[in-house]
Amino acid sequence: MDKLIEVKGLEKHFGSLIAVDGIDLEVRRGEVLGFLGPNGAGKSTSMKMITGFLAPTSGSISVCGHDVWSDPIAAKTCIGYLPEGAPAYGEMTPASFLEFIADIRGLRGKEKSNAIARAVEKINLEGVLRQPIDTLSKGFKRRVGLAQAILHDPEVLILDEPTDGLDPNQKHEVRSLIKTMAEQKAIIISTHILEEVDAVCTRAVIIAKGRLLFSGTPIELAEHSRYYNAVTLSIARDLETAVEQTLRSLPSVASVETASQSENELVRLTAIPAQNESIVGAIHNCIREHAWQVDELFVEPGRLDEVFRTITTEAHATSEEMRT
Repeated sequence: MDKLIEVKGLEKHFGSLIAVDGIDLEVRRGEVLGFLGPNGAGKSTSMKMITGFLAPTSGSISVCGHDVWSDPIAAKTCIGYLPEGAPAYGEMTPASFLEFIADIRGLRGKEKSNAIARAVEKINLEGVLRQPIDTLSKGFKRRVGLAQAILHDPEVLILDEPTDGLDPNQKHEVRSLIKTMAEQKAIIISTHILEEVDAVCTRAVIIAKGRLLFSGTPIELAEHSRYYNAVTLSIARDLETAVEQTLRSLPSVASVETASQSENELVRLTAIPAQNESIVGAIHNCIREHAWQVDELFVEPGRLDEVFRTITTEAHATSEEMRT
């Protein structure tokens, strides 16, 4: 089975508040889905419904072919879940906590000890196994939560902010682990860290006000940026006016921005393409024709933070208009 998660018409109402508003979603084996949205968008609520922790108001959820509400045990057996905050029993050690989780998951004997050893090694918990969880740093608590999520080697992983509280080295380790596991699993990652979309995700969705606003690959998301295929170059300050005027005259250039100025008499300009088309060739021709001395030149891949802001603020504005 390739389609491991299937969500149709998912809604959740809390009184008059519509937290999730008609989401349709599919995640196949081998996919890492980045679940993006501002605070209060409905990300955590959606994940709690997919994992069976929260009942939907309407809609259907299937995990590995099992309906989450009519066949909950079978569905949850297939799921590893790292909830927001990674709650655990603080008086336990990571070793005793993982033993407890293994028992709940029905692991026994050699299978149980092997599963715990494998999770501990993958998450690098050896140094804190006998230390009370309450005494661990936020990063290590998060790693304990991730270890329990992968303990039974589930086909589906639902990870709510998996790198929250981790230092850069730990983030790299967790992202590498996710990519390693992804081939045989369907993984959903809720995150507010946009660099994780590029780092680990094969697809991304954006939700705001409980509605699904975008679904596509990271490249397709970047293509929505006005900076996609933009060209940034650094030149001597005394060339700024001439270079800017020349770049603005190119038919393929929509606008030119002064991105930043440095202390070494250089100025950085960014040429924004019309309709996201490639403009680097035309700019190279200008550089040769005018013999400009260029200190640096690079093509922008698109700015995900700008796309995120545009999509989510437009949704907020639309929602406000509907209220008035």
